[in-house]
Amino acid sequence: MDTLYRNSRRKLSQGLLFWREAGEGTPVIFLHGAWNDSSQWISVIDSISQHFHCLSPDLLGFGESESPNVHHSIDLQVECIAEFLQAVKLEKVYLVGDSLGAWVAASYALKYPEKVCGLVLLAPEGVAIEGQEKYAGKMRKLVKSPPILSKLLKLFRPLDKIWGLKEKIDKDFSLREKLLEYPTGCQLLFQRRQSEIEAELLHKRLHLMEVPVLILQGGQDLLDAVVKTQTYTQLLPQVELQIIAHAGSDLPGACPGIVARDIQNFIKAN
Repeated sequence: MDTLYRNSRRKLSQGLLFWREAGEGTPVIFLHGAWNDSSQWISVIDSISQHFHCLSPDLLGFGESESPNVHHSIDLQVECIAEFLQAVKLEKVYLVGDSLGAWVAASYALKYPEKVCGLVLLAPEGVAIEGQEKYAGKMRKLVKSPPILSKLLKLFRPLDKIWGLKEKIDKDFSLREKLLEYPTGCQLLFQRRQSEIEAELLHKRLHLMEVPVLILQGGQDLLDAVVKTQTYTQLLPQVELQIIAHAGSDLPGACPGIVARDIQNFIKAN
């Protein structure tokens, strides 16, 4: 099936927002992860747009949405989504979020429960786990490392095989290049004051969630992601967990058919 997409832009008080839209019926809002944009959801939307009205925005500071010179926060993203939904005249929606997008979706549902029918969260960020500060520190150092370091790493790669460091250096170099593509994702996840990030974490508020939640988690994902999903599952009052055993991270890209099926079944059941 060839999905007909309608690409739109709207100037909001937080900045210009871009979104992709397809289908008709029950509205479903798709929020992408920290290292993606709205295109992350195209394969999933292709599978379910014949049943639902699908809207997938680029979060503020990502993709084709504006990247204003502001201090980014989860609450800013929440208010941007709230104004966006008001602008397109959608009073009550399902929210689907991956990673960072799941954190934004859950935060929105806690703040505006009367506007949410249900949540589908994929490998959600937004809760405290052991070792998180150490990981954030490593990411900050990697992003802040001077450009000359990257050039030196490239220069000395032939010697890496002798020293046994090639795999680690290649991995760090690729990760740094990826992080630099998404400065807003970096700011939201680890380039803010730790006290500010902690104030927006959800583990102390998830028990207040008033809407049903489906969580999807790849069985081969990183341990930290699995632990965060377990935390959500333990704290949410109305929650169903589905483990996709063979999948790792980026479930919308790795197994869009399964994700689409689970979203459709969840919406039908609620």
